[in-house]
Amino acid sequence: MIISIALSLFSLAVAKITSVPLDYCAAIAGKQWVSPLEVRSCMHSFPVNQDIKENIIEVLNKTIAMHTSVNYQISAPKPFDKARYLDVHEDLHKDLARIRQQKYQSEFEFHLDIFHTFRRLNDGHCVVINLCYDSLYISYLPTPLVLLTAADSQQSVHIAPEAFAVASAEFGEEIEFWQNALPGKLQGQLETLNGAEVLAINDQDPFVAVNSNALITGGYQSFGTRQNSFFSSYYRGADGWLYQMGNFAQQVHPLTDVVKLAIRRVNSTSIDIVTLPYRSRFSRGSKNFTDSASYRANNCIATNETNGVDMYAVSRSTTQEHSEDPLPIGYFQQQPPIPRKEARRHPMNVLVDALPLSNIDLPEIMQPSKPALNESYSVAQFYMLDDNVTGVLALGSFSAANFSAFQHSLLDGLVKLKSLGATQLLVDVTNNGGGYICIAHWLHRIIIGSKSTTEPQAGLDTATRAGTLAQLIVQKIVEDVMDPDALLYYNPTQWTNASNIPFSADIEWLKPLQELMINGHEDAFSQRLGQECQPFGVEPPRKGFFKAKDVVIISNGRCASSCSLFSITMSKLEGVRTVVVGGKQGTTQQYCGVVGGQSTDFSTIDTEIKSVHLKNHTLAPPDLSANIIEGITWRLAYGIDDPTEPEEWQDHPADINFPLTMETVNRPVAIWKAVSKEVFISSPPPLLVQDK
Repeated sequence: MIISIALSLFSLAVAKITSVPLDYCAAIAGKQWVSPLEVRSCMHSFPVNQDIKENIIEVLNKTIAMHTSVNYQISAPKPFDKARYLDVHEDLHKDLARIRQQKYQSEFEFHLDIFHTFRRLNDGHCVVINLCYDSLYISYLPTPLVLLTAADSQQSVHIAPEAFAVASAEFGEEIEFWQNALPGKLQGQLETLNGAEVLAINDQDPFVAVNSNALITGGYQSFGTRQNSFFSSYYRGADGWLYQMGNFAQQVHPLTDVVKLAIRRVNSTSIDIVTLPYRSRFSRGSKNFTDSASYRANNCIATNETNGVDMYAVSRSTTQEHSEDPLPIGYFQQQPPIPRKEARRHPMNVLVDALPLSNIDLPEIMQPSKPALNESYSVAQFYMLDDNVTGVLALGSFSAANFSAFQHSLLDGLVKLKSLGATQLLVDVTNNGGGYICIAHWLHRIIIGSKSTTEPQAGLDTATRAGTLAQLIVQKIVEDVMDPDALLYYNPTQWTNASNIPFSADIEWLKPLQELMINGHEDAFSQRLGQECQPFGVEPPRKGFFKAKDVVIISNGRCASSCSLFSITMSKLEGVRTVVVGGKQGTTQQYCGVVGGQSTDFSTIDTEIKSVHLKNHTLAPPDLSANIIEGITWRLAYGIDDPTEPEEWQDHPADINFPLTMETVNRPVAIWKAVSKEVFISSPPPLLVQDK
């Protein structure tokens, strides 16, 4: 590490002496692993292009007119208004005006300002990701952390007991770099750090680092959930059980070179001081390059998929061919890759993160040892616990590659659990980033059965923002019949009114407008929209599979989007209990994160605009010239406790904050057994129940 930094500094000195510009990108080209400093030198080598800067700011300013939460996020209502947590207090238009005037030393510095501005919304639907910089290289440590609770109820931060197994399997020969970086007698003994208590991070209490990360990581309104993002966790992927390193051990940008830890290893009374370097790995989604010019050409310039298309100007065969592939945003959506045709056919509500969904395996010894039931499919895996009465649905996402197969699997799996004698159900949605809206409705309906809370609406009513451009799009579709095949989201035939009656093709469905005053700003939303999923296409059984009192939803709080919609309706309408595992004591744990109603992205909105020939309108954003993905919240769901306001800004405290131990952390079956024993069999001890 010291040699690498010294060589980089020497190169900088040589460049100044000789006045010959060095190509810092050529220096790292073709290397899988490099130091963060080397990556920063490459990324900072590009000056700001004023035309590109103006283009990006104009696109963002005009596109967020479609983002439903923009005025709410200027000053979020309770419980997300705590000044000490800086939860959500962001005026995007003012921020973009400041950024337009500000001078930057490099384009990377400019992008970081944009990136963190949108992250401060704590809204995992409204993000700006530049493929030139975000996760082009991902920086890692071999020591993911966990928060554990001892027998005396005291909590402390530890290096994960599985850290070496995860790191050595994932990083291969690079693990030797960290082995050699350890000091003195610890050199080559990285495995002995497993389970060590972390007493300090960079000479401060570990929660200083945890809380600092919570202020910048974004994605979720809840401070507790953003704290949890610092730590490692697991989730069920489409092809297996996967491992999330957490924000301490896995970072989007190459901004940190080293970390200093004070640790007490297992079965030791002494304190070791360890300085570990981060290492930056070229990401699987990045495009290879040989020098600065090819770096920019391959990763930084808008591609033929960055912007939208006129659906009626593209041949149908070409449209069909492209629809088999995910949208570019799919790489960053926290769900398995979804064919474009499925995503457009079935509206989605899914979290977007600058860190792509992890493909790091959960160590086999930590995975369920018994095979899942045959009815399992993709992200939905069914198990029976050894007590023969507790069924488990491990649900890593509300999306899978085939919507119909997914829908059938959920039904068939619950049928099988009941046939095996299950009388109670755990639904594990740890790190579930959402997905198909109608799968969330479907799962609620089949678990609970036919009743007023599941028919005709098993979800939440919604509304979309109805600014001038949105109204013009609808007007073009209705009056000029510019979407005869009903391909567009703004087509009235896609929606129903508040009475659940479908709109006819000649209805300007945004009207009558709801004209609101939000944080001192005039705003306009569509009329209330009703159910969008029923009839489901598969006939659900009339009787539910489980009583609400016998269902528990488990997560680490990182349940978002359609996962939030499912958890909220199950909790607030049905009384299903919710458990967050591993949260910090004294911090209220929310059982779900960003709610939204339907998420989308710039290219999809741009397609709507181009397909009705409004691209030249002064309110329409121009095409992006940079390789950027912009996510937005296109619809907001109405609340349950307060039906006049969005559910996005209402409280979702978990019933129980369940502690993790060395024996249960990141072990799904151990967690299921422990939660089942405490929640179903005995009254939860006072330690676990949260004040509401």
